[in-house]
Amino acid sequence: MSTFDLIDHDIEAYCEQHTTPESDLLYRLNRQTHLETINPRMLSGQLQGQFLTFIAKMVHPNRILEVGTFTGYSALCLAEGLPADGELHTIENNIEFEDRIREYVGQSPLCERIILHIGDAKEVAATLDYCWDLVFIDAEKEDYQDYYDIILPKVRPGGFILVDNTLWNGKVTHEVAHNDRDTKAILAFNDFVQHDPRVRNLLLPFRDGIMMIEKL
Repeated sequence: MSTFDLIDHDIEAYCEQHTTPESDLLYRLNRQTHLETINPRMLSGQLQGQFLTFIAKMVHPNRILEVGTFTGYSALCLAEGLPADGELHTIENNIEFEDRIREYVGQSPLCERIILHIGDAKEVAATLDYCWDLVFIDAEKEDYQDYYDIILPKVRPGGFILVDNTLWNGKVTHEVAHNDRDTKAILAFNDFVQHDPRVRNLLLPFRDGIMMIEKL
């Protein structure tokens, strides 16, 4: 559970009841993630998964970059918006998730369009010489600024970056403990984007906060 409940649980449940349900594949991945991982709340889940699918379908991206695969749920949702010749590159630093990611991605009809990279996201992202139409960042919070600095120059004008956890359990509006490096990093990142003349941005109070960034 979050330190601060940003959305009333009854409202969230109502939204889920009035949102297109997960596919069988996503349901099974969701369930296995909750049964077998230490931090299952890191998984996007039904509401955020459908949000990512909607955004991808609206953007019509030829190339998507995801930073932070976890068990692969969000990658499968984002890939729904790819054209037949499009591809999604997703980066996961934790090698322990590799088998599960490949297992579930392999069961998707979109598997040929999803390319998994295992390694440090900053190092891998720097080597991927593509023009990105859509980017989803959901990895180490202290590295958000570094991801942004590496990736923004590779995003096409009019392309989008989505950044998860930008409200960070509601801690962004409370006094920050001196040793809370993650919250300090999120605050610094949000302020930087707010004043970056290269982009237009919208911070949504959705789930744990999603910063939507359009490259101008």
